[in-house]
Amino acid sequence: MPGPDAPETPGAVAGAAGEPRKVARVVLLDPRDRILLMHGCEPDDPDDDWWFTPGGGLEGSETREEAALRELAEETGITEVELGPVIWRRICSFPFDGRRWHQDEWYFLARTAQTAAAPRALTELERRSVTGLRWWTSAELSSARETVYPTKLAGLLRTLLDEGPPSTPVVLAPEIV
Repeated sequence: MPGPDAPETPGAVAGAAGEPRKVARVVLLDPRDRILLMHGCEPDDPDDDWWFTPGGGLEGSETREEAALRELAEETGITEVELGPVIWRRICSFPFDGRRWHQDEWYFLARTAQTAAAPRALTELERRSVTGLRWWTSAELSSARETVYPTKLAGLLRTLLDEGPPSTPVVLAPEIV
């Protein structure tokens, strides 16, 4: 499950008073409408792997928008971005690196012409669990046999490309792994 961007202290698994960790994710599209996904794995089990959108937890008093742009730059090196609206929201809970993570994720639509991508500031946990980046077409994502999070990303992307961004964020079904 996508968690390599997670903080490295056990107390950071959830927010204050047991609230889910606030996370900003980015649905980054290039001029050809390809989406950039990160490939990750369980740090001690490279065969337990998946693809996921860039993003991570808020730091200090930053906004979700600020976190989305910071995480995108750190994880992909991409800084030439037009950040759009929040298009999806979801609550998820998953095991990763020996802990259970509870997250409130907001997905921002973003566009870029900068397609060269390489991580530039990964945390120690990310260095152990992020194994690559790849641009995917909608068709490639629809036919993928790999695990992708959120699990319905292929259909969500197709709808986004066909209909444009929703007028208000779509609340996705909670994902508990």
